[in-house]
Amino acid sequence: MRILQVSSARALGGGERHLCDLARGLAGRGHELLFALGEDSPLRERLSDIDARNVFTIPLRNSLDLRGAVRLARLAREHEVEIIHAHVARDYTPAAFAARRARAARLVITRHVLFPLSGAHRLWLSNVSRVVAVSEAVARSLRAQKIFDPERIRVVANGIDLRRFQQASAEVERARAGRARDVGRDTLRVGIVGELSEVKGQEDFLRAAALVNDKLGGAVEFVIVGEDSSRDGGYRARLERLVAELGLGRRARLLGRLGEEEVPGLLASLDLFVSASRTESFGMAMAEALACGVPVVATATEGAQEIVEDGVTGSLVPVGDVPALASAVVALLEDGGRRQRLSEQARVAAAGRFDLARMVEATERVYAGALGREGP
Repeated sequence: MRILQVSSARALGGGERHLCDLARGLAGRGHELLFALGEDSPLRERLSDIDARNVFTIPLRNSLDLRGAVRLARLAREHEVEIIHAHVARDYTPAAFAARRARAARLVITRHVLFPLSGAHRLWLSNVSRVVAVSEAVARSLRAQKIFDPERIRVVANGIDLRRFQQASAEVERARAGRARDVGRDTLRVGIVGELSEVKGQEDFLRAAALVNDKLGGAVEFVIVGEDSSRDGGYRARLERLVAELGLGRRARLLGRLGEEEVPGLLASLDLFVSASRTESFGMAMAEALACGVPVVATATEGAQEIVEDGVTGSLVPVGDVPALASAVVALLEDGGRRQRLSEQARVAAAGRFDLARMVEATERVYAGALGREGP
């Protein structure tokens, strides 16, 4: 198939990592891929192994960018594209326009978030052939909005390159085995990974960390990984003040955004991964932590309930309940045997559910269905 991937993303997040992994997987299975990216797109570096002649700059500034939509349509026609796949909400409408103008192309969109679309999308996106939901929670949200025919919605959970995370875990285990202490350092390590924002719950994480620190007498190191998404960097400053107020200056560190190659090693170095989100449609970092064999303590968001099996691969606690979050962390840190059992079960669960090849094959079936070639 000849597939045009469209993304005007201006920052790297789970959705953009998903697109890059999907693109490599599809290319590896013999499909011809083209990319329409925004100016200064952070995806360019991540797609450096893709033929540069297949990567085009089409500024899509908003959902009503007619000039960008016309250029997108021209690109699709000139290259006889069969599938136009849009990944960012503001790209849906220009991609729909392009699919209408290209005529032969079928439109697929991926919905990564739970936020509702507007009622106007019912008209603008009437030519969508398939809607990919990254979780059952997102699919339920889409069905409730009644914008798309439910028969067009397909759930394709995000996949991850398991080998990268399994290799990082093996390297960490070898390093630990060569040291005197079982854990390979003086303290246990608990971490949270994700964009720095209120919805990700880093403030709740720090308040829970203070309770854990009081209980375990400074035996735990807390790390926060992620880039501040606010315009003025104000949220990171709030977190830094909170670290000082809670007396965690020597126990908590804000590491900023890590490079792609650094994330597996960081996750594998953790004894526990925490997700303190207020809402989560999927939660890529949770799946990656499980692939490293790291148990997850998570607030029971929509996405977390699909990723973490309570008592099997981690623990689920009520959203916003800081004492419950702290108690769950303490319980696992104090019980090394249970933590090891959950670690082994986490690896098995990740391998069975989040394999990248599974996601790529499922997406191929979505494309085939959009083209009227869907099999049984």
